[in-house]
Amino acid sequence: MAEAAAAALVKVIFEKLADEAFKKYARSKNIHSELKQLGSTLSQIQALLNDASDKEITDESVRLWLNSLQHLAYDIDDVLDDVATEAMHRELTPESEASTSMVRKLIPTCCTKFSLSHRLSPKLDSITTRLRYLEKQKADLGLIVKEEKPKNTSRRNETSLLESNVVGREGEKKRLLNQLLVGESSKEKFSILPIVGLGGVGKTTLARIFYNDTRVKDHFELMAWVCVSDEFDFKDVNQLQIALREQFKDKRFLLVLDDVWNQNYDDWEILVRPFHSGAAGSRVIMTTHQQDLLKKIGFNHVDNLESLSHEDALSLLALHALDVDNFDSHETLKPQAKGIVKKCGALPLALKAIGRLLRTKTEGEEWDDVLKSEIWDLENADAIVPALRLSYHDLSVDLKRLFAYCSLFPKDFMFDKEELILLWIAEGYLNESTADKSPERLGQEYFEKLLSRSFFQPAPNGESFFVMHDLMNDLAAFVAGEYFLRFENQTEMAMEALAKYRHMSFMRERYVGFQKFEAFQRARSLRTLLAVYVGVEQSWNTLYISNKILVDLLPQLPLLRVLSLRRFNISEVPDAICSLNHLRYLNLSRTNISKLPENVGNLYNLQTLIVFGCESLSTLPM
Repeated sequence: MAEAAAAALVKVIFEKLADEAFKKYARSKNIHSELKQLGSTLSQIQALLNDASDKEITDESVRLWLNSLQHLAYDIDDVLDDVATEAMHRELTPESEASTSMVRKLIPTCCTKFSLSHRLSPKLDSITTRLRYLEKQKADLGLIVKEEKPKNTSRRNETSLLESNVVGREGEKKRLLNQLLVGESSKEKFSILPIVGLGGVGKTTLARIFYNDTRVKDHFELMAWVCVSDEFDFKDVNQLQIALREQFKDKRFLLVLDDVWNQNYDDWEILVRPFHSGAAGSRVIMTTHQQDLLKKIGFNHVDNLESLSHEDALSLLALHALDVDNFDSHETLKPQAKGIVKKCGALPLALKAIGRLLRTKTEGEEWDDVLKSEIWDLENADAIVPALRLSYHDLSVDLKRLFAYCSLFPKDFMFDKEELILLWIAEGYLNESTADKSPERLGQEYFEKLLSRSFFQPAPNGESFFVMHDLMNDLAAFVAGEYFLRFENQTEMAMEALAKYRHMSFMRERYVGFQKFEAFQRARSLRTLLAVYVGVEQSWNTLYISNKILVDLLPQLPLLRVLSLRRFNISEVPDAICSLNHLRYLNLSRTNISKLPENVGNLYNLQTLIVFGCESLSTLPM
């Protein structure tokens, strides 16, 4: 899976090397010959990537070779970005150039070029040596120049199907709908309707059907949907409970608690306290993988939601692959379809993902390739659903990289499409040169493709957000490899291990102290530092971040491109942030800042500055 990221980075490197303005500046600084030699060696390696893509699935040596190439490609891109940033600085500060022109006339030309070439030449020499070493390994690894398989351009409409197109589950739908609308009399004002089953079996889909049913909407006065993930924090919920108690008071409500992982009964007692203020006949739908908590609540027996029947599974595959209800009009594909259903274990999520993959494949041989793929039989197939890996493997290089980036976000995270696209742009994933359209437009198209292939799903509560299924989130973390880190409680992680990461996110907590991040002073190659949050943001909660992180740590991360400090109780932006010359994205929304540093204009690469909700902000630098 490392091939995708390496190939995408290599493509970006060649685009930078081909830029005329870049080449002109490199010649003026006397480093063009080193860059030309680097490009020549890299092109020889690039020719091997198609073969490496096929072999890394089963060959660990090839996977490690690709990892080394990706680390090296990051280093090359950092050097080129350094050159481009300095070129931009020279171009945008003509007054500085003019003021030193008289001095320069007194200095030999070779010495005026000395600074940049002296600083970069050792790096370029080291990079070229490492590249040659990787190129020489091709014989030992059996890598050859191999043409990429042409993609079938005959594809069906890739729009996402509505949840109304759910196949099967008639018995479950009828039984649960009856319990929702009629149910049994109870001493409690609310009752629990559990939906239990394995990941990907369709629990959330089933809950969403009820939530959007007009009969259900007419029956309940108040409806809400909450993801109760393993990240859910039960501390400091007093104010939230007071607000909920008022909302639920004397109303018949329906609440969906989706993806309940926490099996602690005490936490459950805290969670449900406000529910007792509602009217009789209120319902709580709980989707979960486990039955432990349900047994503690008093459910002695719960029916698990099983995989689909063979016929329903075939029908679901036909719907997503061919836009038909069955294979009667596609008899030649039926044998392969039956084999694929068996490989997927009749799991709905897996069938949807494979079905969306097969929309791009119209020939029986292509369906055979999917059925006989080695990915089904990999040793760690139990950890990552093979059907999802196959679906990922079929993506373009660009889409693979965009999907892997989403590994930075925790399970049940609510994705804002526009904000995610801005992050992709800042990371350099969407280049205008790839199409005659803006990066924003390209990002929209890429997101829609991932959505159509079930890598994203619309948020269950009907808001304009998107979510990623837990199993897809696991897949993203798996393919992201050793470049992306969702930093949680890895306080024991060695400094050497941290140095390899390029992108990092951390959970926004009540107090974020410096000690937790002290080791990151060694992570000098870090490009991304994102503060993220799961669930409903509680406006009354004040979140704090150590000033030492802002003042002492950030200057030690000179390659940062993306920095989000959203919602922290920050009253002043430290000048140190203005030394981050590579910064493209800075999110200070909902902080307490009153002004921005005057020299924020020196961030020549800055593309996105978000100060939404900064109510104390009164002026901007001129």
